[in-house]
This record gives sequence, structure tokens and C-alpha cells, in this order.
Amino acid sequence: MPFVWRCCISVREGLCKMKRLLKNCRLFDGVKMYEEPMSLLIEDGKVAKMAPDGVIASVDADISDLEGKILSPGFIDLHSHMRDPGQEWREDIASGSMAGAAGGFSLLVAMPNTDPAADCAAIVKYVLDKGGSQAGARVLPSGTVSRGRKGEELAELLLLAEAGAVLFTDDGAPVSNARLLRQALESTKGDLPLLMEHPEEPQLFRGGQVHDGFISARSGLEPIPSSCEEIGVARGIALARETGGRMHFTHLSSAVALEQVRRAKMDGVNVTCDVTAHHLTLCEMDVWESGCDSRFKVNPPLRSSADREALWQGIMDGTVDAIVTDHAPWHMDEKDLPFQEAPFGIASLECAFAAVWDYKERHYPEITAETLLKKLTSSPASLLPKVWQVHGVIREGNPAHLVVIDPERVREVDCSLWHSKARLTAWEGASLKGWPVETLYNGRIVWKESV
Repeated sequence: MPFVWRCCISVREGLCKMKRLLKNCRLFDGVKMYEEPMSLLIEDGKVAKMAPDGVIASVDADISDLEGKILSPGFIDLHSHMRDPGQEWREDIASGSMAGAAGGFSLLVAMPNTDPAADCAAIVKYVLDKGGSQAGARVLPSGTVSRGRKGEELAELLLLAEAGAVLFTDDGAPVSNARLLRQALESTKGDLPLLMEHPEEPQLFRGGQVHDGFISARSGLEPIPSSCEEIGVARGIALARETGGRMHFTHLSSAVALEQVRRAKMDGVNVTCDVTAHHLTLCEMDVWESGCDSRFKVNPPLRSSADREALWQGIMDGTVDAIVTDHAPWHMDEKDLPFQEAPFGIASLECAFAAVWDYKERHYPEITAETLLKKLTSSPASLLPKVWQVHGVIREGNPAHLVVIDPERVREVDCSLWHSKARLTAWEGASLKGWPVETLYNGRIVWKESV
């Protein structure tokens, strides 16, 4: 059954009437990085013209010389936690929106594991409307796969999509009932948004704290084996193959799980996946060297350095479709606890890009900026409903959702200065090179670094 996408346009998203010329930039348009210096003219909130530097006449425009900085589509995060409604002391849509803008993101997909869960049209509409009226990044809603995320009864997926849900997931936990997951895949084969699965075998996860490897052996903390994730991926691939439905696996951390996705893609199964900034840049040794600090406690756990290397190989060969944050903000009183007592999750919206860029430059300089930026822009955009895919590319006539990146900017992570309500992160105090310095939405500056 066809449906109409609901699209909330706020006052903040009204078009910027002024003209602005961004000149002398390294332009990445979502597909390719231009070799020569480029200029881009913004008019009425849209990209009016893009051309080699010096071609566009200034004609009463506000001129900004980017001095060789990278101009890219604003980043797109398919997986972030806004905690709104119901847990606003941890984060809310307003603080998350500004945190996203400060991290270079123009679009954030909020996970539905709120209180109550986003399993009905009213809550999806609440997130859509509130997410469209903020001063920073646009926040979009996801909807649950099952009612209450209990894995017992399928949510009304069509109604959730009509209300504005851009994907379906029970994230925070897998869809526990395989029959129901199969039914959901059958239901989403048409024009409905894709299904995002948190791959996990609950019995293997139960009681676990850290990766089953060096860290569990040395610390004595309960292990979470890689098979916990790999069994979940194998189940999802089997169901996607059988139904022809679209399956997206989120926050993959295991080399074997990624290889399963790689082979499934080669076999023509309709599967995609993402990896997080923390799994790309941290590993179990960081947990150990921190003295098992709860800032490093996350699900899936930080795994071995070999697993981390496999994720980067997935970036290079195209197995990985998107880089996400899985931004998981907690109140200080909840997170700043002994490792065993603390909740899972790493807050990262405002430093995720810098962490990944810095790590790439130091360890994988052969990976081009073009390859990395695709995983943050056009590639995740392609997994969203068509109405939102313009966010991932810079084209004449498209809305000017942009980020300016200074690859030489060195800054220390200080979450006491964050827009997010989170005040703990695994990168606290780290000196990282390569930061967003300005974010635009519909041609408006929604965040700019103050020097």
C-alpha cells in the first residue's frame, strides 16, 4: 500500500535568504573529491552553483575563504540515542540536535528505545516534529519492530512509516523472536523503510561485561564472546535470503560477523551494515589500560585489535556501508560507577568524526578522504527513504546541508564543554587532529567553532 512521507518543516528550517559564497575549498560532493579548488554559492538556503574557484562572480554575496578546508555534505548518523521522550535527564532532542551540529552532523536518526518506546504513530510524530524545530542537526525518528520492543507482537509498521519513521529497529536488544523478525522482513520488502537489527544471542550476552579475550582473562570480568554477535548476523542473513527482505546490521564489531556480511553481499543477499566510531578506533586493550574505566563499557564490547583492523578492511573494500556513532549519553550519576555496575554505552556525537579521522590519518593513510566521507554522507543517506537522501550529496538545487572540515585542526576532547548532557566519554583528554569547524543546515550556520 502506498503512503505519503510526513515531513515537518520548522521555522528554523526556513530558507536562508542571504547569498553566501564559500570559496577556495576542497569540495567533496558526496560521491567524489574535486582535485582543483572549488567555490560554492548558497542562495535561498540551496546550492545555487558550484564551480572551480574564481568562476563564480561574487555578486553581493557574503564571501568566506575556506583556505583549502574540506567542504562536504553534512554527516548522517543512522544510529544515535536522544533519550527523548522519557529520559530527558540523560539527553533530549534539543541537546542532541546541538551536539550533532557540533560534530558536523546535519541528520541524526534517533533510536526508539525511549520511555515509552516509539512503537506507535504518536511517539514517532512527536520525535519528528520536535526534531524539526531545533537549532542544530535535524533529528529523525525510527520506529520499533515489535510492540514495546518485547519481540512478541509486530508493531504497526505501515502506520509508523506514515508518521515519519525512517527505519525500524528494536535496538538495545535484538528482535528476540525469529518468527516475528521473519514477518517484519516480509512486511518491509516494498517501499517501507529498512529493518535495522542489533545482532546478539541473548543467552551468550547475559551477564557479560567485556570481550571474551585478553581483557576478560586478565580482569576476571564476565566475557561476551564474538559468537554472540555472529549468531545474530547468521540468523539475520538466513532470514533475509529466504524472504528477500532488506536487513541492516548495526554496530558490527567482530571480524567473523563482518565476513559473514561480505559473503552474503557477494551471494546477492540484500544486507547492509554499519560500524561505530569507537569500534574503529578503540579495542579491548584500551579497556585494560584505563583500569577498566566505565567510560569504555559498551555493547557490543570493544574487541581485539584484529577485529578492529577487520572493520577498517571493511571500510576499504565496501563491505561497511556507514559509520555511525551509537551515541549513548548517560547522566554522570549513572555512568560514573565501577565497571560491573555501570550501563553500556559511549557518548560521542561531538568527537566521533575527529576520532575516526585522526585514527585513519595515523594508521590508514592509504584510505582516501573520499572513501571515508562517503561512509558518513551519501552511503548512509542511500539507506534512508528517498525524501531524505538529498542530505547525502551536494548538487545544484539541493538544500545546503554542509559541513566545513579542517583536517589540520588539533583540539583536545573536553566533554565539559559539550552541548550534549553527557559528561563522560572514552576520548576525554585525547588530542585529535581533524575537526568540523562549521555546520550549515539549509544554508544557515547552525554551529561554528569559536576560536
